[in-house]
Amino acid sequence: MNLKTIACVSLMLLFAIGISACGQKGPLYLPDSEQEQEQ
Repeated sequence: MNLKTIACVSLMLLFAIGISACGQKGPLYLPDSEQEQEQ
């Protein structure tokens, strides 16, 4: 595997994780309103 392949796979994984987290609205997803209330 070359650097380009590793970079592409990493970006795809990060993108997939972000989409799944936002879709499930799980612990990883914190809306701005909740963050402001905690502060």
